[in-house]
Amino acid sequence: MSAPAITPVFVRLKLSLLRNGLRQSGGRKAAYITSAVFALLFAALQLIGLIALRGHAHAESVVVLAVAVLGLGWAVMPLFFPSGDETLDPTRLVMLPLRPRPLVRALLTASLVGIGPLFTLCLLVGSVVAVARGGAAFAVGVVAVALALLVCVALARAVAAANVRLLTSRKGRDLAVLSGLVIAIGAQIVNFGAQRLGASGLGELDPAAEVLQWVPPASAVGAVHAVSEGSYGIAVAQLALTAGALVALLALWSRHLTRLMTSPDGSTLPSAESAARERSSAGLGRLLPAGRTGTVMERSLRYVWRDPKTKAAWVTSLAIGLIVPVFNAWQGTGSVYFACFAAGMLGIQMYNQFGQDTSAFWMVAMTISSTRDAYVELRARAYALLLITLPYATLVTVLTTAMLGDWRRLPEALGLSFALLGAMLATGAWTSARFPYSIPQEGYKNVAPGQTGLAWISIFGGMMAAALLCAPVIALTIWLNVSADGDDWTWLLLPVSTVYGAALTAAGLKLAAPQTARRLPEILAAVSKG
Repeated sequence: MSAPAITPVFVRLKLSLLRNGLRQSGGRKAAYITSAVFALLFAALQLIGLIALRGHAHAESVVVLAVAVLGLGWAVMPLFFPSGDETLDPTRLVMLPLRPRPLVRALLTASLVGIGPLFTLCLLVGSVVAVARGGAAFAVGVVAVALALLVCVALARAVAAANVRLLTSRKGRDLAVLSGLVIAIGAQIVNFGAQRLGASGLGELDPAAEVLQWVPPASAVGAVHAVSEGSYGIAVAQLALTAGALVALLALWSRHLTRLMTSPDGSTLPSAESAARERSSAGLGRLLPAGRTGTVMERSLRYVWRDPKTKAAWVTSLAIGLIVPVFNAWQGTGSVYFACFAAGMLGIQMYNQFGQDTSAFWMVAMTISSTRDAYVELRARAYALLLITLPYATLVTVLTTAMLGDWRRLPEALGLSFALLGAMLATGAWTSARFPYSIPQEGYKNVAPGQTGLAWISIFGGMMAAALLCAPVIALTIWLNVSADGDDWTWLLLPVSTVYGAALTAAGLKLAAPQTARRLPEILAAVSKG
């Protein structure tokens, strides 16, 4: 007696998971429906746009690149959105007597259910219509759409199976938190590319398309265009390449499934990596100052490396602080003064220093018994921030200056960056003590309910105060640039602004220390609400 087919069971399971997930709350249902409507509307617009592209001289280049980007999206989607599909984790099926081959077939079929596959199908259909000419091309297009769709889904499944241990760990949650950063950077790159295409035309895409038409799943669409051109041998080769990629992905996926189903969970075994991490952190401790300063600095750096919310904030600031000045310099519209954006983005990390401690701040509060203790605590946190921000702000400023070739203004741009950083450290220390707020550890929100006003006052009020504190340096910079012989003295702006920024930091820490020592109970209550 043959075993019953499990594919229909997995399809029904996928539908049940989707249905039960929507029943959990009205908010989740509304979010899902809204996202589905927008995704389908965007898919329809993409379909119409691709069909309208039919007959254009560079239609093939556009659709090949679009399908290549689509395949890349399917590859990285499981890494940044591991909780988007409960069936991405095959370790939940380890107790069931399932063989890899039927399991692969069932999971692959179940993966075709959802908004993502429907969106992909619309884009693939539009791509085929845009380049197909003649009955043979449309017949090949049907096969090409099916192969490309299966390659995309199998690619996502293989990546998820290969990284399932990562996706279910703390590092996986870190990746999910960083997904917004990836989207923001990708949007900036797309915007830059669109500006370049608007200036030079779609012909810029041809060299990249010549290469990507041999990379699955874009090779399937390339086969449709080849048939339209009468190049049947090339079309067969591209279809065979796509089919071969699908077979290879399924084999890779099956092998990872076999290992996951038969190997023990490494999380229950002693980890040599953990021991190595402890040794490396001990080495870091030896490089830091002794006493409370070194301990607080190490704790702050651990937050940056290990806490998902803190890591996301830092990586976002580092990336955006580099992207804005460098991309503007690349487009020829920037200025060396845009490099101050890096110092500003990193200086924001000084605000709400105690919020990242959450309810664990009580352990910090127990060690503060005087204004001196509070001062050392704040100073050590500023030192930890400076370990990253000073070299990074210098790097961004030098890189921006090099791209613009305006080396004469490097000292004043670097000086302004250091002055702004010092001002933000000063105001950040004070607002951390005066306007603390909680950062929820779960979810995507960075402010606890009811504390949004505190966050706005802390960040934007502090930024405005920092800008005002930098007014003397800004005025001196303007005066030296407009005066007749001021160019000979602009180099003085670097040491003067650096000393000024250091003085502001010291004054800010001195003013914030009494507030911190006096308001420990209020700070603990504020940061424990998340």
